[in-house]
Amino acid sequence: MKKIILSFLALGSLLLSSCSMDTEPQGVQTDENAMSTFIDCQAGRLGLYSNMRGFGTGGYIYLTELQTDMFCGTLTNGNRNGQFGAGSFGAGTGDFASIWYGCYSRIGNTNFFITKAQELLNSGKLDADQIRDVNGFIGEAHFARALYYLYLFDHFCQTYTADNANKPGLGLPLVTEYVPSPDRSTYKGRSTMAETFKLIDEDLTTAFDALAAWEDAGHSEALVQSSAFVNTYTVEALQARAALLRGEGFYETAIEKAENVITAGIWTLTSRNNYAALWTNDMGSELIFRPYVAAAGNSENGGISSTGGAWLTTSGDEADYVPLYENCLTLYDDVADIRFASFFEMRNLKLYGVAREGFVFTKFPGNPVFDVTLQAIKNMPKILRLSEMYLIKAEAAQLSGQPEIANEALRDLRRARILGYNNPDYSGDELRDEIRLERTRELIGEGFRMSDLRRWGLGFKRNPNYPISSGMPALFRELDKNLSYSPGDHRLVWPIPQDEMETNPQIAGQQNPGY
Repeated sequence: MKKIILSFLALGSLLLSSCSMDTEPQGVQTDENAMSTFIDCQAGRLGLYSNMRGFGTGGYIYLTELQTDMFCGTLTNGNRNGQFGAGSFGAGTGDFASIWYGCYSRIGNTNFFITKAQELLNSGKLDADQIRDVNGFIGEAHFARALYYLYLFDHFCQTYTADNANKPGLGLPLVTEYVPSPDRSTYKGRSTMAETFKLIDEDLTTAFDALAAWEDAGHSEALVQSSAFVNTYTVEALQARAALLRGEGFYETAIEKAENVITAGIWTLTSRNNYAALWTNDMGSELIFRPYVAAAGNSENGGISSTGGAWLTTSGDEADYVPLYENCLTLYDDVADIRFASFFEMRNLKLYGVAREGFVFTKFPGNPVFDVTLQAIKNMPKILRLSEMYLIKAEAAQLSGQPEIANEALRDLRRARILGYNNPDYSGDELRDEIRLERTRELIGEGFRMSDLRRWGLGFKRNPNYPISSGMPALFRELDKNLSYSPGDHRLVWPIPQDEMETNPQIAGQQNPGY
């Protein structure tokens, strides 16, 4: 993989450079002596979390949302993310390469950490407490690698089914060792889907076992709300997400893992009084995993991108992408549903100096602790939330013929979001559709929409009708406003980046259909 290999080679040249071919300057680390002490390993662990922190913000989250049906680009957006808004992207679109290589570079760093941490365990340098901690660090690293591979699968692979699980070339290139090389013959081709999930499952099992042992030994500080660190329930939450993506045959696992997190007694659905703070201040009782980000002015403030900046601008009277009335706003009760006031705000949006009243999307408004004077529009990553577990439980239960469980999960979530909610139980297709509707309402803007439409076998058509404001349709980009995808549209799976196709001979002929 060209960009990964180049980054590793560049790193190696920095580490190994010296004034003499035979000696190294004092303090310089090579691949051979890196992470040779427990303190080094602790620093490496923080690097793992820094990588996960950046992964939970920016284009990793918003690009699939701008691509689908809830939002429309405006004439004032300067064509930012325009290929996604118009559905006109291809394998050469640079964002795909950035995300692909961003994930694989993180996987490479994680592989390096696992290798070096294991070497440190075998070195005889550590005492019993340090051995316990390093084993826990390794568990966290396996979680991180599974997180990246699951993301890659969910964006760059087709829907998992029993029929295509073992077909060659439909999974991901699987890299589990840190062996940088310019030799293209050593690059990995695409695995099968089953092989990809085998690695994800193994990583999550390893992570769970290591973290369970660590927690049993007294490491319980991660078992809290808004945890900045991974714990056993974080692992189970990701296992629930993975099981739902695999579909039939894995629904019981999805239900079990989601239920374990729900009933853990640590997290609760955020109350109506505190719901706005969940998005503005990144605080809430339902945040399972929220990697640490320091406040403005701290050197550790780096590493996150603006997520809300995909929709909002610093001027306040313009917006790059706005929620569509028929596709999006009508899904919510604007009085009883606490999410409406938290996700949408009426503003006067200017076009050529003329103000048009309409709604903007404010789910990621910018946390005041981040460079508020510069209008950074940055929020902490929220990689796993409890509400997703209720939705996974509901969908998996409905699909596996357990409507009582599905209704219970749906009802519990809605009662936390919709004032006075007390609807009767649903059944059949109506239950399925209500669960899908609730998932759309709850997870809007968080990067799930493309995956959901693909898994449900649905397409979409944007509707530019905006009856509450006659002026708003004039803001919509012509290329965006009537976009439609048919069910099974090839664009619901992203292409393998053209750079990778040209550089890696092992994936010749393995591009996703339609590209």
